[in-house]
Amino acid sequence: MEDPIILTLKLDEESARFFDEQRSLYFPKERNYLQAHLTLFHHLPPQHFEQIHEEISLQSQQQETMLLEVSEVKMIGRGVAYKLHSEKLLQLHRHLQHTWQDWLIPQDKQKLWPHITVQNKVPPDLAKELHKALSAAFVPFNASGVGLQLWAYKGGPWELLEFVEFKQ
Repeated sequence: MEDPIILTLKLDEESARFFDEQRSLYFPKERNYLQAHLTLFHHLPPQHFEQIHEEISLQSQQQETMLLEVSEVKMIGRGVAYKLHSEKLLQLHRHLQHTWQDWLIPQDKQKLWPHITVQNKVPPDLAKELHKALSAAFVPFNASGVGLQLWAYKGGPWELLEFVEFKQ
């Protein structure tokens, strides 16, 4: 395998459907070839796939479904995202950062800012307009993280390699 590996948190079906619908409404059609996602690591080395898989399998056996608070709508420059919070997710991320420290690119060494992007790479005035509209109607809600997904980055689209479910 030569493609970089991406690690995401898989959401419960209802939450995933909501964010996918938002993304299909607001993300530029020509750029929207992914489902909504919460990225934990952007670029893990493919030569370490076995160790990465072993570690996420081990962590998933110990991790119950995690509660995520969808706390606000945020501007992200030329787009809009939903900000999420979960102390358990931050702890898991810090553990994986520590475990994989020697392999991480600078972006993946930073503190995790959990979010789901529903619009990106649009003119700033369009992003501000959507942010204003979504914020006006926004009421915080909960979602659940149900497992971890490993993806191969294919220069744009991603290919699912593995889904490891959290213990029930």
